[in-house]
Amino acid sequence: MADPTEPVIIATFTAALGLFAFTANMRRSFKPKLSPAPVADAWDEDSDAPLISAEPPEIPIGKVATWFYRPLDLLGIGLIFVVFFSLVIATVRASGKPDMELSSAALIQSIVFQFIIAGIAAAIVIPRIRPVEWLGLCWPKWPRVLLIAPASVLGMWAFFGGLQASGYIKWIESFGVESVQDTVKILQKSNDLTILGLMSFAAVIVAPLCEEIVFRGYLYAAMKKFSGPWVACLCSALIFAAAHGSFAALLPLLVFGCLLVFIYEKTGSLWAPMAVHFCFNGATVVIQMAARYYHIPLDVAP
Repeated sequence: MADPTEPVIIATFTAALGLFAFTANMRRSFKPKLSPAPVADAWDEDSDAPLISAEPPEIPIGKVATWFYRPLDLLGIGLIFVVFFSLVIATVRASGKPDMELSSAALIQSIVFQFIIAGIAAAIVIPRIRPVEWLGLCWPKWPRVLLIAPASVLGMWAFFGGLQASGYIKWIESFGVESVQDTVKILQKSNDLTILGLMSFAAVIVAPLCEEIVFRGYLYAAMKKFSGPWVACLCSALIFAAAHGSFAALLPLLVFGCLLVFIYEKTGSLWAPMAVHFCFNGATVVIQMAARYYHIPLDVAP
């Protein structure tokens, strides 16, 4: 049976973009058109009442602000989509070639790329709003991450357990696809300490920082501006899942992406999903290293 990874990844990216474009266009088409006021929210010199604004104030849904996003951000959304789509498809096609091994140079390039794409997302937004306000970095209730992060990790593990019990892993393997992500296989099998160190650094530090800035901080919030929170959550999570290039991990990462959006909206601070992402990836690395060096047998979920 042919490997379904590439067509499934392409379909996931396409579904995300199509759903977002359709919803954004529908919302724009049905948006009420009001008569423009001379000066929005200004006071008439001969009246005690303020003039009516050209557009009604935006009603906040959740704690992630979107008022500073503009139609130009549609290009930013498109840029992120194209970059990840192109990179993932190229990676999936290359992974099928014989003698394809991951090198230290490739890992360093991947780390640099993640910082660059996060920097581009930040550069788009920062001229309009300070990073502290954009990402909710001044979060007075930050100690809550000590509860949110481990609870979220345990919840994801319970979800993995449910998938395992339901036969999801065997179903994935019936397509001739590996049920374990390449990054996990590297942690399990590589004997190169440099590669192990770079992989651990990328998973525990780089991914929680850069991926949260790109996928939750920018992509989700910008999509929310044009399509609403529910569609933005689903579409950004689909792109997040597809961007990892794994057929087996697609469903778990979709659920994880939605969970991270939910936590971001509930807290209003990117510190919370970053902490959850850090704990989840960190726990995975620790468990794999412990299983490897202490010869603990594991049935690894994707």
